[in-house]
Amino acid sequence: MTDHPQPSQRARDLVRGGYDLHVHVAPDVMERRIDDLGLARRFRDQDLAGVVLKSHYAPTAERASVVRAAVPEVDTLGAIALNASVGGLNPVAVEIAAREGARFVWLPTVDSRNQRESRAAAPPGATPPMWARIQDELREQGMMAPPVDVVSGPAGAVTSDLPPLLGLVARHDLVLATGHLSRDEIFAVVDAAVTEGVRRIVVTHPEFTSQRIKPDDQRELAERGAYLERCFTTPHTGKCSWDEMFDGVRSAGPSHSFFASDLGQPFNPPVEDGLALMADRFLAAGFTEDEVAAMAVTNTRALAAAPAP
Repeated sequence: MTDHPQPSQRARDLVRGGYDLHVHVAPDVMERRIDDLGLARRFRDQDLAGVVLKSHYAPTAERASVVRAAVPEVDTLGAIALNASVGGLNPVAVEIAAREGARFVWLPTVDSRNQRESRAAAPPGATPPMWARIQDELREQGMMAPPVDVVSGPAGAVTSDLPPLLGLVARHDLVLATGHLSRDEIFAVVDAAVTEGVRRIVVTHPEFTSQRIKPDDQRELAERGAYLERCFTTPHTGKCSWDEMFDGVRSAGPSHSFFASDLGQPFNPPVEDGLALMADRFLAAGFTEDEVAAMAVTNTRALAAAPAP
């Protein structure tokens, strides 16, 4: 497609040196717009410093190491999402991913109980996520695993197997992201992660249809030390309004928010444009250049444990 919005040069300049900490590119179990190597080359050409490869179904640290060797100018990082395909809250999977160089751990996304129960919550006209078809196919084939729970009991305490896993995240100094958990689950997990010594905690796309975290709650999570992830695709595909995202940032503060694209779908804009497109939107909404640079560059580099540019 050629009718996607084009970032301004001002926006591209502001996001130089930033990391996109949430992309979905090939190889994957569904069609993607671009592959790892092609994306790294495009990031290099746009002076973007790094990217985190996210898959809902497979660890990506091995892929990332190959890309770093081929395109050393871009810091390509691996990750793991704790869905059924890796055994859910599986400490062995986390340990192996960490030893292979993964830097991000997402708690359950497509296999979280909250996501399973939230499939019908999208606003009318919103573009459904591509993984929804995969989940439906697995269900039709009788291969749908039980949801991966992170809390249990009427009090909503974290499950007994979560604290040791969080301890692994802390020991390897990984970034913990909350995946597609619900509001109450996110609060329980953030508190448990802080207790276990996790240094970098991300609330995954709080405006997404299965999260819908209110601005006041976002402020509370920021006060607990969490970063709030602002994904381009969430408003771009109609899952929330841009004003809803701006309200969340104003509540939590730009110092605790960061831009990510969540791009890679063939019908969406090029992945390398995501951060700059976010910058244009926020500038038009009245955010300052310093605030935009903080969310696109300073905070993404801090989460990636990269030195200041």
